[in-house]
Amino acid sequence: MPPFLVEIAIEPKLRRDIERKSHRDCSDFEVALNRLAAEDEHGFDIKTDCETGQTVVRGLSEEHLAGLVDRIGTEFGIAVNVGAPQVAYRETPGRKSEIDYTHKKQFGGSGQFARVKLVFEPGEPGEPGSGYRFESKIVGGSVPKEYIPSVEKGLAASREMGVLAGFPVIDFTATLIDGAYHDVDSSASAFEIAARTAFKEGLGKAQCKLLEPIMKVEVVMPEADLGEVIGDLNTRRGQIQGMEGRGNAQVINAMVPLANMFGYVNTLRSMTQGRATYTMTFDCYAPVPMPPNDDDPFAPAVGIRA
Repeated sequence: MPPFLVEIAIEPKLRRDIERKSHRDCSDFEVALNRLAAEDEHGFDIKTDCETGQTVVRGLSEEHLAGLVDRIGTEFGIAVNVGAPQVAYRETPGRKSEIDYTHKKQFGGSGQFARVKLVFEPGEPGEPGSGYRFESKIVGGSVPKEYIPSVEKGLAASREMGVLAGFPVIDFTATLIDGAYHDVDSSASAFEIAARTAFKEGLGKAQCKLLEPIMKVEVVMPEADLGEVIGDLNTRRGQIQGMEGRGNAQVINAMVPLANMFGYVNTLRSMTQGRATYTMTFDCYAPVPMPPNDDDPFAPAVGIRA
């Protein structure tokens, strides 16, 4: 399944739509989202902030999420407030880093103790989007084998929130190379906590990079519109991959950052008087270009959520 690349914040306008119903322990809004998720061919990801009631929905495209919002209103009669579409960025380590972290707390007669030594390495070149891999190279029982899954669990949970801007971390390997435990104070939860903190500190030393989704775009148009369409794609940081004739039409193939494609359907219609069409599919993640001597490292990354 293609990754969910676009997200919106969405919440009901009326309080009654977010109040939980005692007979099913679900609000009308939650019922609507769950039913639409079950029916949607491609699916979408839903995360709700329990304190604010605001829900973040991630889908395949701007059009995909617009259709979802429309169905919530027309089929369920729920009016919603919707935030502007945002790009679902990713983060990845820029270099190898090593961290040796000890989690130690004392509570009267009992305590918590766990030490983990981890190495974080970027993924192999040419394999963007490959996710993450955990390895254990523990020898001699410095970390008992029953605690190693807890280390992996802590890392897996932590990678959902990166150190640059809070986006998921991909394309890296985490290797457990050493550690220590206490016969009384060590536990699965202590090793999970140690792994979480080690992840944050280790990634902080790894010169992480922000990654953006790059889309494969195909535009079909009359030849008279060719120059204007190419010029517009260039302003969107597009890289033209090729052009060909197709009957009486011209076809442009380009690679364009998703951040620069919001609202493209309206621009294309306006440029070509509605005579052009386009398709867009996910290709890969690539580092967001950073202008030199810029005090704001996120300035070029259009659409980063607050």
